Amino acid sequence: MTNEDSAVSQAYRAVYLTAEDLRVAASILYNAYHDDPFFIDSLYAGDMSMYEQKLRGAIREELNELWQQEQALIGLFDADRMVGVACIVTQQVPLGESRYWHWRLKMLISTGWQSTQALIKKESSLLEHLPSPHCGILQFIAVSPTEQGKGLGAQLVQAALSWCDEQPELDGIGVFASDQNHALLFSQHGFTLLEQLSIGKVEGELLFYRGHENE
Repeated sequence: MTNEDSAVSQAYRAVYLTAEDLRVAASILYNAYHDDPFFIDSLYAGDMSMYEQKLRGAIREELNELWQQEQALIGLFDADRMVGVACIVTQQVPLGESRYWHWRLKMLISTGWQSTQALIKKESSLLEHLPSPHCGILQFIAVSPTEQGKGLGAQLVQAALSWCDEQPELDGIGVFASDQNHALLFSQHGFTLLEQLSIGKVEGELLFYRGHENE
């Protein structure tokens, strides 16, 4: 770790989100994923305002579901101000085609039938290629737009990996990256390529981090 990295680590803290944090987390994720190729492919149907409404709904419902299922929601804070968020979901809860009916219903109302099916198919595709049923998925990871360029993305990734290493029942975590810069960041933190995947019209890489317990 460089002196600069050490300074960043000391200035920011990674902690589990509380219910009161979910609204701010949703806002950070919305801004970060607004131009994400997968969400555009899945949610956009020619009307930008409708797309933005669907995206807000999808992120809100997924965050609420992960919170209800006691999944790992990690916030990066500068004092009391949230500047980043990472969300990990494990197969201890039903994912993909096994998603709970209440999640499907809420997502259907928020995004529509085709968009909900696209979200389910993406998850199913990732699960199919992960090495075991004891793997998590890094569902969301984002830094606030005003905090870019400070090395916070790397610190968020490291926080997620530290959490993974502390879960003895978890073989590791996977992430789908359609952006080469994002893929490079994950690779620099110990993720390796599992598969080149096409999800809908989006090409990307499924990267995997094997937890220290399983090395």
